[in-house]
Amino acid sequence: MSSISIISEWKKNVFKPIYWLEGEEEYFIDEIMEYAEKKILSEADASFNQTVFYGKDANWADIINSCRRYPMFAERQVVLLKEAQQMKDVEKLESYIENPLSSTIFVVSYKGKTLDGRGKFSKLIKKKGEVFLSKKIYENQLPGWISGYLQTNGFKITPKALNLIVDHIGNDLSRIVNEIDKLSLNIGNEKNVTEDDIEKYIGISKEYNIFELQNAFSKKDNGKVIRIIQYFEANPKAVPIQLILPSLYSYFVKILPVYQMGDKSERALKPLFSFNPHLVDQVLDTLKNYSFSQIEQVILLLHHSNLKSIGIDSSGLSPGSIMKELSYKIMNCK
Repeated sequence: MSSISIISEWKKNVFKPIYWLEGEEEYFIDEIMEYAEKKILSEADASFNQTVFYGKDANWADIINSCRRYPMFAERQVVLLKEAQQMKDVEKLESYIENPLSSTIFVVSYKGKTLDGRGKFSKLIKKKGEVFLSKKIYENQLPGWISGYLQTNGFKITPKALNLIVDHIGNDLSRIVNEIDKLSLNIGNEKNVTEDDIEKYIGISKEYNIFELQNAFSKKDNGKVIRIIQYFEANPKAVPIQLILPSLYSYFVKILPVYQMGDKSERALKPLFSFNPHLVDQVLDTLKNYSFSQIEQVILLLHHSNLKSIGIDSSGLSPGSIMKELSYKIMNCK
């Protein structure tokens, strides 16, 4: 069951006695917990019938006692256990989970890890309640996820604007949502999000960004590469090297398998690159300007530059100097 499905059921007043939220992606867990804390009960009911525990400080017996308490002047009560992964004896909750009260909605967040599905405790939760597994969104899923989130809120986004968000923010969903929500408030009735909107309201330059650097490398446009790197050097906080290098590495690694494809046409590449026409154009330029062995060299150069960026064999080079050295070597791959 997805986070949307759980919240949708809650809106219809359909509840299970236990919800166990676990996994790597914190955003979806936080989304469900926030709804449970702020929306299941009215403000008046919550003052008497809502209890919040934090795993680091919580005592298992206190949690069980709260869960077994009957609601006051209401149909149900809500008990929230946040950061349960920090609770040493969380499995002692088993005695309550075996026989939960139907009038208590017990919601547990267990971030960054999962229970052993083969264990008695995990099997018991699945039997008595709902286990929600919050999986990380993979990089290739991000464009679709962002587009879907915007669409849900009544907006569309141009492919280039989408690239700016993906390349600049990565898969930090909480930050993406915060930036999109801020953007949505500012653009008002304008329903199509463009790169101009991204630059104005999120602060990502439409001219000097990772996607445009990637594009310059793909075209072997040395002048543009230099201008963008100079901008990065002058604005290190806007586009840190720790963001640039992994993004470039990810792009070039994705290119390698394309060389083995019999059909390298635009039609064949679209499904592999999220049907993004700007990204497909970049790939076609890269295939035209780099051989397979050159791409291998580029990947190796990016790896070495990444090591230098964290102080290994760097000889004290600044991030700007590392990027300039890298760009020279990429543009002169033989």
